Amino acid sequence: MTDNISKKDKKDWDDFIYGNEKLPNKDIKLNKKKSLKTRSIDLHGYTLEQANKTIKVFIKESYQEKINKLIVVTGKGLHSQNEKDPYVSKDLSILKYSVPEFISNSKSLMGIIYEIKDAKIEDGGSGAFYIYLKKNIKK
Repeated sequence: MTDNISKKDKKDWDDFIYGNEKLPNKDIKLNKKKSLKTRSIDLHGYTLEQANKTIKVFIKESYQEKINKLIVVTGKGLHSQNEKDPYVSKDLSILKYSVPEFISNSKSLMGIIYEIKDAKIEDGGSGAFYIYLKKNIKK
C-alpha cells in the first residue's frame, strides 16, 4: 500500500469516523413481510356444482378488487354424504379435491392465478387451501 493518501480521502475518512451518521448493520436481516390483501370463503355445505360456480365468481371478483391472497375452506369431507353412495368416487366428489381440480382445469382462472398451495393449520390446514392471485395492473 502507498502512504500517499489524498487530502480528500483523509477528510472523507474523518467525516465518517467522527460523523453522526449511522450505517445500517448488514448482519441483521430485516424481516420485511409483504402485506397481502386477503379474503376468504367457506364452501361447507355446498354441492360440487354450487361450489364451482361460487369459486369462479369469487376468484374473478377478488382479482378485480386487487386482492392478493384467497383462503378457500372446503372442509375435509368428513361429513360428506358421498361415502354412502357406492357409485360416487369418494375422493373426487369431495370439495377438498374437486374444487382445486376445477380451478386447475380452467384456463381463464389459471390465467390470473399465481399459485395454489395447502393452507397452514391456523387457516384450516388440510381442509383449506390458498390461492395467490397475480398482480392486477389494469385500472
